[in-house]
Amino acid sequence: MSDWRFETQQIHAGSAPDPVTNARATPIYKTTSYVFNSSDHAKNLFALAEFGNIYTRINNPTQAVIEERIAALEGGTAALAVASGSAAITYAVLNIAGAGDHIVSSSSIYGGTYNLFKYTLAKLGIDVTFVENQDDADEWKAAIRPNTKLLFAETIGNPRINILDIEKVAEVAHRADVPLIVDNTIATPYLIRPFEFGADIVVHSATKFLGGHGTVIAGLIVDGGRFPWSQHVDKFPGLTEPDPSYHGASYTTVLGDGIAYVIKARVQLLRDTGAAIAPDTAFSLIQGVETLSLRIERHVENAQAVAEWLEGHPDVASVNYSGLPSSPWYEVAAKYAPRGVGAVLSFELKGGVDAGRALVESVTLFSHLANIGDVRSLIIHPASTTHSQLTPEQQLTTGVTPGLVRLSVGLENIDDIKADLEAGFAAARKVSAANANA
Repeated sequence: MSDWRFETQQIHAGSAPDPVTNARATPIYKTTSYVFNSSDHAKNLFALAEFGNIYTRINNPTQAVIEERIAALEGGTAALAVASGSAAITYAVLNIAGAGDHIVSSSSIYGGTYNLFKYTLAKLGIDVTFVENQDDADEWKAAIRPNTKLLFAETIGNPRINILDIEKVAEVAHRADVPLIVDNTIATPYLIRPFEFGADIVVHSATKFLGGHGTVIAGLIVDGGRFPWSQHVDKFPGLTEPDPSYHGASYTTVLGDGIAYVIKARVQLLRDTGAAIAPDTAFSLIQGVETLSLRIERHVENAQAVAEWLEGHPDVASVNYSGLPSSPWYEVAAKYAPRGVGAVLSFELKGGVDAGRALVESVTLFSHLANIGDVRSLIIHPASTTHSQLTPEQQLTTGVTPGLVRLSVGLENIDDIKADLEAGFAAARKVSAANANA
């Protein structure tokens, strides 16, 4: 199984015919809890001496299939599925950082993640330093403090569509004896496998391309299994020192460095705060992942065509897409994402904010909503929606300009996609002309 190719693993990894009914598709196990075989069996499960099902807030057989499948596709050792991408990022940080600690993040991240780091983590006593130029290794180094617990970035930034030089940032992290956590939502493991370049933990908003159909909210944390937690006892006591809520067991001692991180997130954070994934949601993710490579290939094909067309369009001032030779990240994209840089791109209209609003309101094939990764083409104006909670200065550090329009290019016919955008451009031109004559 470990030597299966990606396309085979996305269909088979983690699953087997149901042992009771012989059903081939993974069942939806809609149960809250599970019968113990004996008192000793129950005792061993609660003491982490044996793996098994206890309560669906912690784990579920349907959930286990999507966890094993994504771990296999990413090349990791274990995964944890939770209720949303935001929950996954929150748990990924809180698993190793607490009050009095510090983390370093790229500023070129999704607006919701920026808010989590800037405001919510601050209320919990975790300080965050944002690196404005994630391509500058020296800026990452300068931001690190003695109490820094992790570095964070997105493999493909949203909405700037810049590509993270994973090896460069991982080297900085490891020299400081901290892990690199990356959000791989836009790329998916089909385009970028961060563990192969030194990343330690991967998170996903599975709501997006993994699910792929805009029908479920979910998140995933994947453990690369390579960070030597046990060699840094003082820096990561939550993993290495006895946990009184588990009879004084040390996660690294009991489980080893390979899966200690993700198991702790499951049996401590998920157990206590409860952002559990529903079995029905896990089932929908399984269905989505089975066609992941096919969908991503078409997404990339359409997005590349749209980006090239937009770059030559007279109404467009600039295009953000690392698949274009004009992009500052074109060369690094060729290294990390040779199959393409995903379906999300953004562009600046020459007419500014009013023109952008007119375009968004005039398209009909594109859906105007706050999501990416759907089979349908999606459009939004980030400055007034997804990044609106940020100040104008903060918006600019994340790559959001006032007239920026973001697209998530779907699987429709490319000619229909272009025609719909052209209708939007026509409406934008009318607004620009009216403003010029006012």
